[in-house]
Amino acid sequence: MTRSLCFLLVFLVLCDEAQANIADANAPYTYEAFEQDLMQINTKFGKDIEVKSIGTTHYGRNIWALKLGKAEKNIVMIGAHHGREWLTSLLLMKMVDAYGDLYRIDPITTTLLDEVSIWFIPMLNPDGVMIQQNQLEGFPPLELQQLIIMNDGVENFESWKANGIGIDLNRQYPAGWNKLNQGPRAPYYKLYKGKKPFEAKEVIAIKKLINDTQPSIAVAYHTAGQEIFWSYQNGQYRNRDHLLARKIGALTGYKLAKPPEDAIGGGFTDWFITRYRRPALTIEICPLVGETNPPISMLQSEWKRNRQVGLKLAKEARKLPH
Repeated sequence: MTRSLCFLLVFLVLCDEAQANIADANAPYTYEAFEQDLMQINTKFGKDIEVKSIGTTHYGRNIWALKLGKAEKNIVMIGAHHGREWLTSLLLMKMVDAYGDLYRIDPITTTLLDEVSIWFIPMLNPDGVMIQQNQLEGFPPLELQQLIIMNDGVENFESWKANGIGIDLNRQYPAGWNKLNQGPRAPYYKLYKGKKPFEAKEVIAIKKLINDTQPSIAVAYHTAGQEIFWSYQNGQYRNRDHLLARKIGALTGYKLAKPPEDAIGGGFTDWFITRYRRPALTIEICPLVGETNPPISMLQSEWKRNRQVGLKLAKEARKLPH
């Protein structure tokens, strides 16, 4: 084991044992808590971590992005495409905090992140997160009634995946979108693909960020099944992308998914792979728990599996052509 890897493992174990205020894991991770953590990140790290809004949701909430590193070459890591998957937001914020500390004290990490920056979008779908957590005070009465209709008349929204207007953000990307014919035909708490790709404001913001930053590798975190999806019409790059997926699988202990050859698509990584011909991974954390959020008690074990993923991906991206 190299000196730098030993240092990283020891440091991240100490981070696990410390009682940090940033990304506190004692309660459901709300949009309000997320924004409070962003302020703490800004105070703690200053110019070392850039924090900016890349757009707003349909209800006017900011979609926040954080950049760690000084390089033009990038990777991107996205959480909470789905409302009930806010545990991925907490996971990514823990990553931001831990890597930010390493960036300041470990010269090898500093060099790495000044060669390959990491863009984090921890909570792409804050409207959906608030709905799923039944934080409905900010929704006008008429809109609230529409949400209940989209939720099959149920007033508990714990199963909610969609954004604030009933569009499933991970069915909004153009790769295979026209073949997504099995879902609902109108706004719904899950699986409604919308009237056209890139209709939702949240995915419009991601599209622009990807176009502006041109990441070498992209990751979308989800919360269903402890597996990694990596294959969607990879073509001549299949072996390259499979090797990357195997490395992240070995790091996390997650199995590699085997989707059918005729997989339909519509997801973020499907689009990224086919549009940019670069590697993309959908990383599913947590055992299956049904149609709700994984419990907060799962965070610590999933963090231990994933705490090195961002830095490993940055190292792999360093090998890829810009």
